[in-house]
Amino acid sequence: MDNVQTKFKYYNAQFDKELSKYPQVIKLEQHTSIPKTYIAAGTASIIFLLIFFNFWGQLLSNILAWGYPAYASFKAIESVDKADDTQWLTYWLALPQFKGAQIVYGRFLRPFLLNYQADVDKIASKLRAKADHVANTAMHATTPYSPKLKNLLDLVSSIALNKNLRVQVLLRASQSSEERTDVRIVSR
Repeated sequence: MDNVQTKFKYYNAQFDKELSKYPQVIKLEQHTSIPKTYIAAGTASIIFLLIFFNFWGQLLSNILAWGYPAYASFKAIESVDKADDTQWLTYWLALPQFKGAQIVYGRFLRPFLLNYQADVDKIASKLRAKADHVANTAMHATTPYSPKLKNLLDLVSSIALNKNLRVQVLLRASQSSEERTDVRIVSR
């Protein structure tokens, strides 16, 4: 049993070290007082369960594995910074390759995305603004009840917007006199 606990503590420390590279995760940990490794494990578990029980499974899988990486790769290729090119090239190298990838990109994907890049960015910006408005409205509604909840929602909203996700905040009365708040992060 000691060996399992030792291994868990070691891997938990390594994971904590990796997560410390992301300022949003550090802020979330500070606001919630929940260790960032637990937050990451919980988020990964929720996504896994949504996919496993096929509750938006195909949509989440496609967005996580293809949609976002494809668009981020396009943006990286079109930018002057080569660091992001390396990041996304590494991602795609982990997937099976075929000889026509460069042809498909050059003849189809790139021209299509170049034509619609402004539209996609505009829609994404509008969606971010709407999500921010909804989150702010919900936060202002909950502020009299819990300042800590407002801070948590601020942080969750900023992380979700960076990952192009949507935050749903549901306020409802519980059986006691206090209000109950449910926060859900869903794909767009």
